[in-house]
Amino acid sequence: MTVLSHAVGTPLDRLDGPDKVRGTATYAFEHPLDRPASLYPLQATIAAGHVTGIDAAAAHAEPGVLAVLTHHNAPRLAWADDAELAVLQTDEIAYRGQIVGAVIAETPEIARHAAHLVRLDCAERAHDVELRSDRDDLYKPQHAALFGQGGGDLMDGSPADSAMGEVEAALTAAEVTLDATYTTPMNFHNPMEPHTAVAVWNDDELTVYCSTQGVTMSRDLLAAVLGLEPQRVHVVSPHVGGAFGSKVYCHAYAVLAAMAAQFVRRPVKFALTRRQMFSLVGYRPATIQRIRLGADTRGHLTAIAHDVIAQTAKAKGYAEQVAVCTRVMYAAPHRRTTHRLAPLDLPVPTIMRAPGDAEGMFALESAMDEMAAACGLDPVEFRIRNEPAVDPETGRSFSSRHLVACLRDGARRFGWQGRNVFPRARRDRGWLVGTGVAASTYPSPRFPGNVTTIRVGPDGHFTVLIAAADLGTGTWTALTQIAADALGVTVDDVELRIGDGELPRASPAGSSSGINSWGTSIVETARRLRALLEFQHGGVVPQQGLEATADMPDNPDAARYAMHSFGAQFAEVRVHADTGEVRVPRLLGVFDAGRVINPKTCRSQLLGGMTMGLSMALHEQGVVDPRFGHVVNQDFAEYHIASNADVGSIEAYWVDTEDPYTNPMGAKGVGEVCIVGTAAAIANAVHHATGIRVRDLPITLDKLLQ
Repeated sequence: MTVLSHAVGTPLDRLDGPDKVRGTATYAFEHPLDRPASLYPLQATIAAGHVTGIDAAAAHAEPGVLAVLTHHNAPRLAWADDAELAVLQTDEIAYRGQIVGAVIAETPEIARHAAHLVRLDCAERAHDVELRSDRDDLYKPQHAALFGQGGGDLMDGSPADSAMGEVEAALTAAEVTLDATYTTPMNFHNPMEPHTAVAVWNDDELTVYCSTQGVTMSRDLLAAVLGLEPQRVHVVSPHVGGAFGSKVYCHAYAVLAAMAAQFVRRPVKFALTRRQMFSLVGYRPATIQRIRLGADTRGHLTAIAHDVIAQTAKAKGYAEQVAVCTRVMYAAPHRRTTHRLAPLDLPVPTIMRAPGDAEGMFALESAMDEMAAACGLDPVEFRIRNEPAVDPETGRSFSSRHLVACLRDGARRFGWQGRNVFPRARRDRGWLVGTGVAASTYPSPRFPGNVTTIRVGPDGHFTVLIAAADLGTGTWTALTQIAADALGVTVDDVELRIGDGELPRASPAGSSSGINSWGTSIVETARRLRALLEFQHGGVVPQQGLEATADMPDNPDAARYAMHSFGAQFAEVRVHADTGEVRVPRLLGVFDAGRVINPKTCRSQLLGGMTMGLSMALHEQGVVDPRFGHVVNQDFAEYHIASNADVGSIEAYWVDTEDPYTNPMGAKGVGEVCIVGTAAAIANAVHHATGIRVRDLPITLDKLLQ
């Protein structure tokens, strides 16, 4: 065996980059098949009710149409408990855009044309799509689950509510107080690669090529819904063109593709249009957040209350952990957080990058900015003054927490010193100029269900097998680097295989857990393989080769430490004094993410997350028409996303540390902490520029022309 290669920490080019540049990296829709049919869905045009009649005669008469699937003739599913996956099992309509039928045809053009020939008659009932704080049907999420599939679950396993001390009494007694409400709208993922499923049956075995963040979980869900043994379902997804959480769960389109292929006894391809993705693959739910803070005159927080109302779907409960970030951020002896859900006749929400924390930290960090001003303190100093020594909720030590270092280093790099504390003090040729800061946090967990096999051949070449996913984030490269160091060889000596459900199982890519979980499994397996080689063969690879398989070991430190990534975001904004136009010429972030596996791909993730945060702050808003119960801006012409013209200078840095407790690599998550806090930093900068406090995202010019 050779000495350690020290691949981890090297800014290695993406190993899959050449294939992507040449166009040879195969995405879901591109897998070659013999005579595939195409599917186009029929979608409900009412928000609540049921289908009363279907006339598909004209569609059937079209040349090239193979079948029209409805709830009358669709295959029955073995498991229909999940309302989102139980497609075409009933005549009930739970939201506008729900799949109520499908046309299968020889070409996508024929399928789409024929779908518009099907006549659907529906009986409409009164619908309710308005999120308000005065609703009388708000309810508390009852259960918690990791990557759960419904039931109103808080995603990260946290309880819905938390309380310490006497919050109301402390707020009443506080010398300085804040009571403010912040809102965030529905946001939509819109990855470059649309959601796709290509289904192929071979006797009673199913292969699905789909864009998914987790082939193992998608396989298990499809198997359960279709009533198959998991080993009879093969999910393949070696490359994913973006996801941001929308491809963690298996959605109805994958089930429908499998049903259609079974029905016509041919492979079926189904790729959603951009417009269809607004109703069929989830979104970030809207929130109403009331934050109350109390402090003494020296700027020490005495009380924190964060009460959240978020939308969910009547069809299937989903809750985000919006106030959970508040439980770990700042020291205060009296604290409370609550979550309540408003069930609406809208599509089912889902995970979106930094779920919960992205919305929660916009509210909390905006409130912290307001409170700093009320206390007469610099916003950076106010945050540092309220830095906790341990996790405020649990009393556990942090595995590592370098937020103060991020704030101080970011302030130095940004040129924060000497900032005029008064709003509307700086003007440049008709533009009001301001700067703002916000903190970031996101959990850095490991999830169970990760197994790796490593094989070494007589030539000393290693093959690493695990059903991990690469969403375009650099997993192919980072895991190869981890494996090379763990095996004590060079990157060229390692071949990684991921993205296939027939490989050893893996948890999905989500919640900044991927590298933590998969990398830990790889390191453990490499340790066992090296032990086999050393003790059984004296370090010499036998002629027949050798392999080892290992589960990801439990983390003995998980119960002793709170494990989170942190960061500090700084923003400069320019607001035109006459038009209210907002520009962001500069963003800067400094992050505490443990040991960085690949600086090049890490920086790419940080820049992308900060850009998404800018987009969240200034542009993104799903506008619901209450009359008809649907999002009206379902395309890129009207649902605005930040483009190159919106992004000025973005700088991303990190503190050079390792976390000794999260995993054997010393790493923490980077993919989500970078979006958290960006919107608040921009909102705080807008206030500094204009004197106007915008508490409702996005920050559009109508809110500034006061």
